[in-house]
Amino acid sequence: MIFNKLKKFLVIFDSPEMDCPPVFSSGDVVSGRVVLELFGETKVDSLKLHAEGYAKVHWTESRSAGSSTAYTQNYSDEVEYLNRREVLLQADNCEVTVLPAGRHEFPFSFQLPEETLVTSFEGKHGSIRYWVKVKLHRPWCPVRKIKKEFTVIEPIDINTPSLLAPQAGTKDKLARTWYRNFGQVSVTAKIDRKGYTPGEVIPVFAEFDNATSRSIVPKAFITQTQTFIARGTMKQKRSVVVTLCGDIVSARTRETWHGRAIKIPPVGPSIQQCRIIKVEYMLKVCVDVPGTSKLCLELPLVIGTIPLHPFGSRTSSISSHYSVNLEWLRMAIPEQPEPPPDYSSVVTEEEAEQRNNVVVQQPAEDLSGIMERPLMAFVQEFRFRPPPVYSEIDPNPQPLNMRPRCMTC
Repeated sequence: MIFNKLKKFLVIFDSPEMDCPPVFSSGDVVSGRVVLELFGETKVDSLKLHAEGYAKVHWTESRSAGSSTAYTQNYSDEVEYLNRREVLLQADNCEVTVLPAGRHEFPFSFQLPEETLVTSFEGKHGSIRYWVKVKLHRPWCPVRKIKKEFTVIEPIDINTPSLLAPQAGTKDKLARTWYRNFGQVSVTAKIDRKGYTPGEVIPVFAEFDNATSRSIVPKAFITQTQTFIARGTMKQKRSVVVTLCGDIVSARTRETWHGRAIKIPPVGPSIQQCRIIKVEYMLKVCVDVPGTSKLCLELPLVIGTIPLHPFGSRTSSISSHYSVNLEWLRMAIPEQPEPPPDYSSVVTEEEAEQRNNVVVQQPAEDLSGIMERPLMAFVQEFRFRPPPVYSEIDPNPQPLNMRPRCMTC
């Protein structure tokens, strides 16, 4: 039968390293080849390639309209970053092309847009994905399709002045219950800069002044907040990616951290330029006071991709930068005496209350392109373990639709 004549149909991207998938950035040229392997002579109408890139968000919320009435509200939005088409094989005058048995390769090449793209991302309520889809048209046969994703990482250079600036703050709080005052606790903390890359160690300088009648426990956390925005509403996913626990500070004493080290695990870079998806990091220096609420001081972080004093220039290919910087995909999380706590354990009750059901006001023009349909189900698959580009520290992860892989439809 004619269906059996197609032995292999796949997409192969050109890569400078044989065992490493290619990584691209805005302005780079994506190249590769489509491979057809045939058992016998086959007639082909056309072979076409379509390159696409989208940021998409989607979630649902249940609403109650009374004691016996309930409905589900859908929130969806998308942003297009890439749309390129290329014809790899098509005969003139609507004729068919006859390919003999054996292996056939059809090269392709296209340039990514010069304007800044957004780093590939997978989250609980959304994703940023880039892929090529190839369609094979043959006479009297169903259209065969294959789809393969590629990774885009937009560089964040931490050598910029704003990311080299030191971050510092002071916060104090009266430790009390409704019937008794225990005294005041104050926290002062400082870090050398705002921008870091995965694998770096952040020296934390802090002072904990415990003027209460109880012992306190100082801790430091790096938290990740994923924000998904659609129809003027936002949904957030917060997690603790690493934690540092200090020694107990006795009543009416003071403790100082002279550069206590907290190492950044292999998390994905910050995402700041996407209209509907943001990924932000924070260093929280907190104090637990038994019997009362927490005191937390927040210092913003930006997780970049180009480390301090990088080799090479920004104008060269992104692959050359990542010959060093892709190590964050391969790093293992360092051993810790205890697993990271839940996000709820490092925020105060007031913070948690303020951040629930937050509504984002967006300009009217941003709402004109709303797409009320579910997310695409093709997900990027990384061969590096652990973890993937974006690691959600969640004991019960909820993956999007289906696992990614190159698929032959």
